[in-house]
Amino acid sequence: MHRMLAAFLFALIPGLANAADEKVIQVYNWNDYIAPQVLADFEKKTGIRVDYQTFSTSEELNETLASGKSFDIVVPSNDGLPALIKSGTIQPLDKSRLPNLVHLDKQMLNKLSAFDPKNKYAVPYLWGAVGLAINTPQAEAAFGGPLPKSWSVLFDPAQSAKLASCGISVLDAEVEVFTILMNYRGRALVDSAPRQVQTAGKALRAVRPNIRLVDSEQYIPQLNSGKLCVALAWVGDALAAADAGQPVEFVVPSEGSMMFIDNMVIPANAKHPELAHQFIDYIMQPEVAALITNETLYPNPNADAGPFLDENLRNLSGIAMDKATRRRLSLFPALPERVSTPVSEQWKLFRAEPGTH
Repeated sequence: MHRMLAAFLFALIPGLANAADEKVIQVYNWNDYIAPQVLADFEKKTGIRVDYQTFSTSEELNETLASGKSFDIVVPSNDGLPALIKSGTIQPLDKSRLPNLVHLDKQMLNKLSAFDPKNKYAVPYLWGAVGLAINTPQAEAAFGGPLPKSWSVLFDPAQSAKLASCGISVLDAEVEVFTILMNYRGRALVDSAPRQVQTAGKALRAVRPNIRLVDSEQYIPQLNSGKLCVALAWVGDALAAADAGQPVEFVVPSEGSMMFIDNMVIPANAKHPELAHQFIDYIMQPEVAALITNETLYPNPNADAGPFLDENLRNLSGIAMDKATRRRLSLFPALPERVSTPVSEQWKLFRAEPGTH
């Protein structure tokens, strides 16, 4: 009787039938990290509605996954993949459903395989690097000529002192800064002893008087308005300043730098893994990847997306990185507690030192 009544109601009210038949995919991604047009186009072409939700930190993502809430696609960074794989939180991909994998950059997949062996679980979505955002005319005027493409302009007290007058900023990101500093000093942070971290901390505090900002948010409008000449910055922020009309160049110093890769993965409890594969494959189309980069100003891992990028982005140093530059980028490692604890201690001391105003 109940089944007959339900059938009668669905026949009487077509909208109920349509709602029951509607395909919906739930996507959980970082804030401001997609072109809205991509979602609209996907829905129009496939008839699949996207329930798109966002998070702002890795901790928020991990808490959501731990709660058991179901999503069809989530976007963790590379350093979070090993734990997600080990815990069974995400499921292997069915690569037969992903023909557009052929467009992905092989060098990027090779770097990612250190966190996802054989690229079994994750498809790279967007990536980024930490480097120097340099307002060239201002910096050269203060420096007295061209700057070396080296971290020395930040970590050498004599060089950074020359640039203090036009404004230097450093990300409020202890792991990123200490990883880069130790690499500049010829060591790997992950293998460093506490005493070596303390020595590096002293070197960092030596340049603190030359630094105006230690911040990951306030520096963005200042870079956009020409109030900083050198910033240790994320590539997307550097490119946003250039897009705002500032003569800002993104530089990966000769000693190398760090990068991250954010990835599309399918949780083990996804309700619609077949639709998730369809969405992932759609994102890997070169023209779609380019549209996302055009909007977010973060580079994508699609080797064939270049011709579809906005013309003003194609030759920007932060987007069009050659293979030699990308070889100088290493993925952020997960730090053991014996290293992370002294890093946090030294970072607090560094932040407490007064800087320029």
